[in-house]
Formats: sequence, structure tokens, C-alpha cells
Amino acid sequence: MTRSLVVVDAENVRRSSWPNVSKEELVRRARAWVDREDADLLVVFDGAPTEDAPDLVGSGARSADDVIAELPGPFVLVSSDRALRERVGGQA
Repeated sequence: MTRSLVVVDAENVRRSSWPNVSKEELVRRARAWVDREDADLLVVFDGAPTEDAPDLVGSGARSADDVIAELPGPFVLVSSDRALRERVGGQA
């Protein structure tokens, strides 16, 4: 069975609770979750990622939404951003 790829819209998810979750805490929780679920992870940050790791990517001067929308599918998208969900359409 193929492992699912879980793509996290980092800033959107970080700010979905109050107080906001730190970038480091988001990464820790996401890694723990995919380990339990036997899935692969890609956390996409606006700007630079929190560390240099293969499961973290920064968007540089672009938006994280643009980077996510260009990813080849299929993947599971973790975001409450309706516009982004519409952009990725059937790939997520």
C-alpha cells in the first residue's frame, strides 16, 4: 500500500488556534501524527522553514499557497483556506 503524502499549510494551521501554535510545535505535532498514521509529510512555510529538513519547505519570496498549488498530486491538504483548496482541486 502506498503511503499518503500530507501537505500542511503551515501558517494557516499555526494560526487556527489561540494562542497560536509556534512553528516548532506545529512541526513536532505534524511529525508525530504522520508517524502514527504511517504517512509522509511536507510542511510548507511562507518564507523560510524552521530548519533544514526534507519534510519542511519554505516558499522564499513566493507564497506557500503558490508552492502548494504547484505540487503534483495526489496529497492530503491540511488547511482551512478555502481558496487554496479550490486551487489544488483534484490533486488533494
